Amino acid sequence: MPALAFAPADADARPLHAVPAETVEDWVETLDPAHRAFAKASGFRGKSGQVVLLPGADGEPVAAAAGLGTARQRRRGRFLLAAARAKLPEGVWRLEPGLDAAELTEAGLGWLLAGYRYARYAKASPPKADLAAPAGIDAARLEAIAAGEALTRDLINTPASDMGPDELEKAARALAKDHGAHLTAIRGDALVDENFPMIHTVGRASPREPRLIDMTWGETGPALTLVGKGVCFDTGGLNLKPGASMGLMKKDMGGAATVLGLAGMIMATKMPIRLRVLIPAVENAVSGNAFRPGDILTSRKGLTVEVNNTDAEGRLVLADALSLASDEAPDLIVSMATLTGAARVAVGADLAPYFTDDDALAAALATAAADVRDPVWRLPFWDPYDALIEPGIADLDNAPAGGLAGAITAALFLRRFVGETDRYCHFDIYGWNPAAAPGRPKGGVGMGARALFEALPELLGL
Repeated sequence: MPALAFAPADADARPLHAVPAETVEDWVETLDPAHRAFAKASGFRGKSGQVVLLPGADGEPVAAAAGLGTARQRRRGRFLLAAARAKLPEGVWRLEPGLDAAELTEAGLGWLLAGYRYARYAKASPPKADLAAPAGIDAARLEAIAAGEALTRDLINTPASDMGPDELEKAARALAKDHGAHLTAIRGDALVDENFPMIHTVGRASPREPRLIDMTWGETGPALTLVGKGVCFDTGGLNLKPGASMGLMKKDMGGAATVLGLAGMIMATKMPIRLRVLIPAVENAVSGNAFRPGDILTSRKGLTVEVNNTDAEGRLVLADALSLASDEAPDLIVSMATLTGAARVAVGADLAPYFTDDDALAAALATAAADVRDPVWRLPFWDPYDALIEPGIADLDNAPAGGLAGAITAALFLRRFVGETDRYCHFDIYGWNPAAAPGRPKGGVGMGARALFEALPELLGL
């Protein structure tokens, strides 16, 4: 049974009760006397992650209960039922009535996400317990979401030795082939010929050719363009990162991984839109032809940029891609990037901060994020800070001095490369789960994609 799919309906599936801590005593009283005595003796209190297996006459479990914790635990956590999956024995289980529609959807998705394992380099056995699709949920949609999230996690978790620009392009091509999308790529010096100078400049020091990956899908409906930062490894360039800061830089293509996962969700569910995915894929390396602090670059849009830190390279490659995205004036442009440490300082690892000037877009995202338990947080395009990214010697500064409001100034920089009338949203994500949680193992993780996926029908008028 695929770990990221529901089991077919099975008459022999064993019942699984999801029990909040507040109602555990009432639930225990519904059991037959033998099971009631067993549940009490086992100390089952409905705590988050707690599981009790109720035995039959032969001692084998015939039913189970999984704790959902207290109301406070449920506010503080997500996908709490998912913690039970690894603790249940092999076989097919079915959720018993008691959860509302939203809770069922969260439980079902969490169960699927708990089936994810990254096993490219070491064995990692999937859980043995499967779940029959709960009645009343859109099982195919949840499976598409889980598959998209698994793709994002796989791409981020793969080290740069096996996930450079070429491998990222191959992953995008495989996704395109699966869904009948069209993909082209402009590589190496052809980037200069095709007027993507900043993508070329950032990636030219690496022997792994920089490129712009361009995937399109769908022929009718509103147009959505997703732009994902694909820095497959970031040394910092000549402004070399300290070793401790370089250790997680395999995840600096987390924006690209996340938009590819989101694209997979969109295409798998046949959303009636015209989708475009743009990924500037580079490695920010150090060599004799690396770009330098103090260099002034001319972007695809014609704006000049003073480089005051070669470690602020993500906004440079995104700028050229955003300029291309804006040329077609799609109905919505979304960029996603592991862009600034300032965003992590502001909101931590769990929240996906985003920027938009569109209040209706922000309202739709906030509602969708709450509905699908994919937390996001709006930060401002604060116009008075525009002066901070205008150095005088060039149109723009890629790394303003002072270090204040770093996430905002980076977002303001990117906004300069879309049209003033473009509907635009930028996510500054982390792309990494620093500690294991139900349905979310330590490692690469998608952020903001599920919220966007849920909000897109409203955002695009579908």
